[in-house]
Amino acid sequence: DVQLVESGGGSVQPGGSLTLSCVMSGNTYNYDYMGWFRQVAGKRREGVAAIGKGGQTNYDDSVKGRFTISKDNSKHILSLQMNSLKDEDTAMYYCAADRRSKGGVLLLLQSEYDRWGQGTQVTVS
Repeated sequence: DVQLVESGGGSVQPGGSLTLSCVMSGNTYNYDYMGWFRQVAGKRREGVAAIGKGGQTNYDDSVKGRFTISKDNSKHILSLQMNSLKDEDTAMYYCAADRRSKGGVLLLLQSEYDRWGQGTQVTVS
């Protein structure tokens, strides 16, 4: 099976930056589609950014221009560079992975991913 472990969360002031990392291990074969989601307690989990097999990306409008998703395929590490952080970015951030073909469309939906990490907390205040 596949395991996902996130790290890099923490507390930062508004306007600051953080970089989240997610290490994928186990049977990683074909888990080419990865994404970041976030969730505030009591609210639904929402998609932040996704990256596909060919390196194509998709971002939620709320983070466009501030967040950058990237993937090191050789090391199976997914990253999320977060700049100009705002109070509303405070949430638990989850890494997700999937191996089903997306047909070139990266939807920021939970149903598109079937493997999840435990999350890392980001607090902006």
